[in-house]
Amino acid sequence: MLLFIILLAADILSSLVLKDHFYRKFKTVFIFFSIIHLAFSLWIWITFIRVVSYNGHFDAPENVGNQMTLTGLICAVVLNRGLIIFTHYLGKLFRIKQRNHIRVLTNIGLASAAIYFSILALSFLTRFSYKTEELTLKIKDLDNEFAGLRVVHISDLHLGGFQSRPDKVAELIEQVNSLKPDIIINSGDFVSYGWRELKGYDTILARARSTYGNFAVFGNHDIGTYIPGQTESGIKENLAGMNELIRSSGYTLLDNSHTEIKIGTKVISFIGVSTGGRFPEMTHGKIIEAMKGLDSADLMIAICHDPDQWEEEIAGSTNIDLTFSGHTHGMQIGFFTGFFRWSIAKYFYPHWNGIYKEGVQWQYVNRGAGVLAMPFRIWMPPEITVITLENG
Repeated sequence: MLLFIILLAADILSSLVLKDHFYRKFKTVFIFFSIIHLAFSLWIWITFIRVVSYNGHFDAPENVGNQMTLTGLICAVVLNRGLIIFTHYLGKLFRIKQRNHIRVLTNIGLASAAIYFSILALSFLTRFSYKTEELTLKIKDLDNEFAGLRVVHISDLHLGGFQSRPDKVAELIEQVNSLKPDIIINSGDFVSYGWRELKGYDTILARARSTYGNFAVFGNHDIGTYIPGQTESGIKENLAGMNELIRSSGYTLLDNSHTEIKIGTKVISFIGVSTGGRFPEMTHGKIIEAMKGLDSADLMIAICHDPDQWEEEIAGSTNIDLTFSGHTHGMQIGFFTGFFRWSIAKYFYPHWNGIYKEGVQWQYVNRGAGVLAMPFRIWMPPEITVITLENG
């Protein structure tokens, strides 16, 4: 009900601003902006009706897509209208005796709204412009059999956020394959809400090819607890569906467990833990528990969705050489250049993106390939990582 009132108020008041500001002096401009205003209003109301009238499974791709579209429209259009309304009626308040408004103030609001909208529009159009991060990692006493090994890391697909764009998922997989990976790591959050988002995409994900195998874990969104009104039986059903679809996507799923591969005469062990909960109360499978029964290995790789778990349980506490994490998305907003990277995510997660080291142990945090909640990546491009291992 509150959202309905906000949308209605923004719609009416912003149309009155256009009339007040343009109608008398610039009728052609008024008509032009009124048509654009009407088009966006129709889009917002149609999407709003679809969301509030939906009564199917919450994690159905159609519903997840509509939810994200509505959030995007609120951010890009409704907040924009709020800015214009504020500046215009502030000007009217200052000119209440003259019964007009400060035109310069309204123009500042309109210009600011245009810049803001342009930034979000560009961020929407480039949200699937994957950036490949390549780095060489020197592992202490790495065996010769592992020298030159290429590990491709992806994370946080949030497949519902692709809004029924399988072509963009296919592009992601094509780019992964073009990197000629020996190993593929996926550090979780295949979905935003539940298993139905993944259904159908498993056949596309299964096209990813690596020499020695693909390995994945559950992220906190994969568990199913983000579905409103979720029950224990619903969580069990979701985990069963996710388990089946992740495996049919070509991954060895490490659900608080470990596995190993052999390259020549040497062994690589993979340890994976599942993540649940919500920030700041995240829950994890225990690394030590997942390592129980593990034989000695020549290289140990961990996959844990939440980057905080590395400092809490791995660095300085285990002999794991390299850990892969995701989860942060770089908050999908920040500054990203070849010389400088910053995101508000760093104030929530000290390890928010990139490579980190403690002693001889390494962690890489991937900022994700998909989008969550908002269909934007504002100066924070989606990522595919390829790490080449060398003896350090």
